[in-house]
Amino acid sequence: MSIRRSRVSRRDILKTGAVAAAGAAAFSVGGVARGQSPYGGHFSPHADALEETSIAELQARMDAGTLTSRQLVGMYLERIHALDKSGPMLNSIIELNPDALQIATELDRERAAGTSRGPLHGIPIAIKDNIDTADRMLTTAGSLALVSSKPLQDATVAAKLREAGAVIIAKTNLSEWANFRGQNSSSGWSGRGGQTRNAYITDRNPCGSSAGSGTAPSASLVAAALGTETDGSIVCPSTANGLAGIKPTVGLTSRAGVIPISHTQDTIGPMARSMADAAALLTAIVGPDERDAATADAQNISDDYTEFVNPDGLSGARIGVARELFGWSEEADRVMVAAIQAMADAGATIIDPVELPNLADINASGAELQVLLYEYGPGMAAYLAGRTANSPKTMADLVAFNNAHSGVELKWFGQQWMEISATLPGLDDPDYLAFLETSRDGSREQLDAALDGDELDAIIAPTGSPAWPIDLINGDHFLGGSSSPAARAGYPLVTVPAGYVYGLPVGITFMGRAWDEGTLIRLASGFEAATQVRKAPHFLASHNW
Repeated sequence: MSIRRSRVSRRDILKTGAVAAAGAAAFSVGGVARGQSPYGGHFSPHADALEETSIAELQARMDAGTLTSRQLVGMYLERIHALDKSGPMLNSIIELNPDALQIATELDRERAAGTSRGPLHGIPIAIKDNIDTADRMLTTAGSLALVSSKPLQDATVAAKLREAGAVIIAKTNLSEWANFRGQNSSSGWSGRGGQTRNAYITDRNPCGSSAGSGTAPSASLVAAALGTETDGSIVCPSTANGLAGIKPTVGLTSRAGVIPISHTQDTIGPMARSMADAAALLTAIVGPDERDAATADAQNISDDYTEFVNPDGLSGARIGVARELFGWSEEADRVMVAAIQAMADAGATIIDPVELPNLADINASGAELQVLLYEYGPGMAAYLAGRTANSPKTMADLVAFNNAHSGVELKWFGQQWMEISATLPGLDDPDYLAFLETSRDGSREQLDAALDGDELDAIIAPTGSPAWPIDLINGDHFLGGSSSPAARAGYPLVTVPAGYVYGLPVGITFMGRAWDEGTLIRLASGFEAATQVRKAPHFLASHNW
C-alpha cells in the first residue's frame, strides 16, 4: 500500500514532520523549534541533530548539561508522532511507555546529584513486545490473546536495562508470536499492532520477527532497540533496515521473561545504527541469571563490549567466505563482491571458499523445524504460568483463542505451527532427541570444523536479500538468508550494512565460535569503519523505478 502524496505548508512540516518530495513521496523530520513539547518539558536546541546521533554523543550532551534525558525522551516522542503515527506511518511502535518522561526526570535528578549509572544513563531504548515489563505497558507478542493478562515481573534483560539507567520508552511491533504461528505470514504483522513498514521504502517489508526493533532505530525514533532471535529475527530486520545487529550465543543473555519459541535457539540482542551503540547495549544485558539455566554456561563475558570496537579490526584477520550461503539473491551477491574486496583492502586474509560440512544434509532433514515445534509448547506453558491468573495457560488455549477471534487474528494467515506444537509429546520423546542431535549438534560440529580447519576468525555471507514488497495476502517473498547454521548451533552472529540495492540496504553477516562476540564485534566494526556504508532512510513511499 502506497502513502498518498500531499502538499504541506511549513506549518504542517513543523507540526507533523512530513514533507512531500518530488518524484516519489518521501518524509523527513527537520529541526524541532525551541518551545513547549506536547509531551512535556522543553526541547533542546540540539533536537535537529537527533537523526543518526550516537548513544555516546547523546551521553556527552547530557554530561555537558546541554541536554536532559527528559528533553531527549520528549524529542524522540515527537519524532515517533511525526514518523511512526503520522507522516510515513512506519508503525514500528506498538505501545509507548506512559511513564517514560517521569523515569527520565528521575534519572536527570540522579545525574544532577553526581550519579551516573553508565553509558545508557537517560538513553531512550525500545524493546520488542515479547519482552516482559511489569509496568503500565503490555507484553503480548503482538497477539490479542495476551491483552487481558500481565507478566508478574520484568524480564531479566528489561530489569538490567533499567539498572543501567536506560529509559524503556516503548515496545516495538513484531511478527506475531515471533513469526512462529503459521505459514504464509507477512513479517512485521501482528493482530494487535498491524503491519510495520520498512524505513527506507515503506511499501517494502521490514523483515521479522523483530520488525519494529529494526525500523524504529533505523528511523532514529529511539537510540537503539532490543530484538529476539530464534533463526534470523535479529539479523534479517537489521539488514532490511540498514542496522548493526548482534545475535548473541544462546545463554549470553537471559531469556527469562521473554515469550519463547525454543530454549535451544532463542536469544536476545541489540539492534542499533552502529556497532558501538549495539556493543554498548549488549554490555548492559549480558550475564548469569538463576531464572535461565542456559546462562550458567556463558563464557568470555566482557564488562564492556565497546572495547572490541576497532576501526582497524580487520587488520590481520582471517575471514572465510561461505559460498554455500550465497546464490539466492544476485543483487546481494554483487554487494558481497565489493565487501570482500573492502575487507582485503583493510588487511584481512580472505579464504574463499570455505566449506560448511553436511550443510545440504542438515537443511534437507527438516530437523530444525521439528526441534522448534517440540520445544514451543512446553516453553510457552512454562512462560504463561508467570502471568496473571486470567492468562491463557497452554498452546491449546492460544489456538482456541485464535479460532474464536479468527476475523482479526486469522484474517491473513493461519496457525499451523501452533496447532502442530499443541499435539506433540514431551521433550523426552526419542524423535525430538534425534532431531536435536541432527540440528543443534550437527550444526555445531559443522561450524567448528569450518572455523578451526582454516584457523578462521569468522565466516561471512550475505545476511539477506533486499527487502521484498509487503504482501498480506500471499505472505513473505523471502529469498533466503545465512542465519540458520549459527541459529541451530546456538552460536553468535553479527551483521552490519554492506551496500544498497535500488535504495534498499543489504547486510553482511559475520559468524563465529560460541561466546566469541568480542571477535565478531571487532571484525564488523572494522568493516563498518572501512566502508562507512550506512545512510539515514528517507522513507520513500515506493521506489520511482
